[in-house]
Amino acid sequence: MERAIFDFFTTLVEKFSGISYGEGKEYLVESRLSELALSLGYKDIKELYNRIKQGFDHKLLNEIIDALTTNETYFFRDFYPFEALRNYILPELFKKREKEKKISIWSAACSTGQEPYSIALILLEHFSIYLKKFKVFIYATDISKKSIEKAKKGVYNQIEINRGLPVNFLIKYFKQEGPYWKIDEKVKNIVNFEVLNLLETRQKIKEKFDIIFCRYVLIYFSNQVKQKVFKDLWNCLKPGGYLILGATEIAPLTFPDMERKVIGKTSCYYKKD
Repeated sequence: MERAIFDFFTTLVEKFSGISYGEGKEYLVESRLSELALSLGYKDIKELYNRIKQGFDHKLLNEIIDALTTNETYFFRDFYPFEALRNYILPELFKKREKEKKISIWSAACSTGQEPYSIALILLEHFSIYLKKFKVFIYATDISKKSIEKAKKGVYNQIEINRGLPVNFLIKYFKQEGPYWKIDEKVKNIVNFEVLNLLETRQKIKEKFDIIFCRYVLIYFSNQVKQKVFKDLWNCLKPGGYLILGATEIAPLTFPDMERKVIGKTSCYYKKD
């Protein structure tokens, strides 16, 4: 792929999504855009490039962002954050929010839904008594429209099911339909999926959350964008709430009301009351 074409597409994607593709990502960008170009009826990337240079609509832009978005995810990814959620964070929050009787959770950049569904499974399995008394809301968002469409369906193949999902959850909360497994409606009903670009958090998110999961997302942003997104996420967190990043990620900013906590084998960021 010509350097000018690589620079054009990567600049375009970074401008609209915040995702940064630097040196060493040429093959990844070329392979994904080649596949996209062919699927849209173009003979190659250059023809797609020439078409976009003439002007493009949001549908085509979304197709490009979808193609260049990494949607790696699986049920109970890394395990330890979910252990902390079950053993410490949720019990503490149910006590703290006894008066309001409301807990809101945001799974930011949820990909195809395994993360928010994992949270919902924990709630159903271990906190069902609270679900009868509390309004518990899981908001799950991703920039990829295709990923959100798949997440809403809640249908996964055997490989996706085998990645992280405990057998007892599979038996209890999934129904087999041919080679696929469909998640139970009572799990789906806890989660609300929407397409959202994290660059638009400040403009579009008015809710405040008790827990925010934003894992393995900031690593794809430039430092400037990373700080902006993190600040916006922090502003969406209620006092007494928790922000959980990926296991290898560190907060790009610190705030006076921020406290890093280690819970079991995971670390997270607590917003002081």
